[in-house]
Amino acid sequence: MTLIGYHASHEQFSPSELLQLVIAAEQAGFHCAKSSDHFHPWSERQGQSGFAWSWLGAAMRATRFGFGTISAPGYRYHPAVLAQAAATLGEMFPGRFWLALGSGEAINEAITGLAWPEKPERNARLRECVDIMRALLAGETVTHRGRVTVVEARLYSRPAEPVPLFGAAVTEATAAFCGGWADGLLTVGGEAAKVRKVVDAFRANGGNGKPVHIQHALSWAPDEATALAYAMEQWAPAAVGGEVAWDLRRPADFDTIGRLARPPDIRQCVAVSADVGRHRAWLEALAELKPAAIHLHCVGRNQQEFIHFAAANLVGALR
Repeated sequence: MTLIGYHASHEQFSPSELLQLVIAAEQAGFHCAKSSDHFHPWSERQGQSGFAWSWLGAAMRATRFGFGTISAPGYRYHPAVLAQAAATLGEMFPGRFWLALGSGEAINEAITGLAWPEKPERNARLRECVDIMRALLAGETVTHRGRVTVVEARLYSRPAEPVPLFGAAVTEATAAFCGGWADGLLTVGGEAAKVRKVVDAFRANGGNGKPVHIQHALSWAPDEATALAYAMEQWAPAAVGGEVAWDLRRPADFDTIGRLARPPDIRQCVAVSADVGRHRAWLEALAELKPAAIHLHCVGRNQQEFIHFAAANLVGALR
């Protein structure tokens, strides 16, 4: 069965509000949750950037379902510190937490002043960090000198079973790269045929039989015009595409490029509709890929209204 999860967007809501939203999502019947991990929002209009790891401890204590998040080791987070954070949650909440690892975006990772390399070098750095984190989560004492440095590090507080380390990918090439080392895949939703290519690349390169999680961006409101307005107001920068999202450094930069987005552009990356049938059809098409979970990210600020709508019309649709 494909689980339906709730995406907790730290870029858009204060940590205290987001905690109440994820509690409401579980009470409404969502099966699991996923959290973003940002230092900056994508837009000045979004206006938030709570620290995900502090929030996750509170959110997992306040709920009972499973959680995941996505982080980029090697820049803002040293891999040993990130492994310690994951191990602590895994020990406190056994079997409830997974961590996806990606190559990152400059808007979050370049704040430390390290050089921001091109994608192949970022992938190489990610792979090195994954090996370090796996060794630490397995209880090994790690010394490593390469793209990152670790000296005599050991985790003393660890879960009985290591936290699963997923790979994060939005392209076929990155998904194939992740297939060789990841315990699962986290990717984005959208047109099912395009998502299938990413999932197939992961499964064909070592990921067959491993869980796949899909973060599905949507915008719902009681009428079509409002649903579109919510998407344009909050998520327009996502419509630009290409490599831009990985290299811009400031929310204001994303606001600048977001002004170029038109309604047809936003509909390419966000499932915009007031029609429950269309939203169900989009979910059913993604469910045909047999993911472990589809996490619904309603990009508007109408979260309480969306939670009630989804509970009544979407959460049980795939059972």
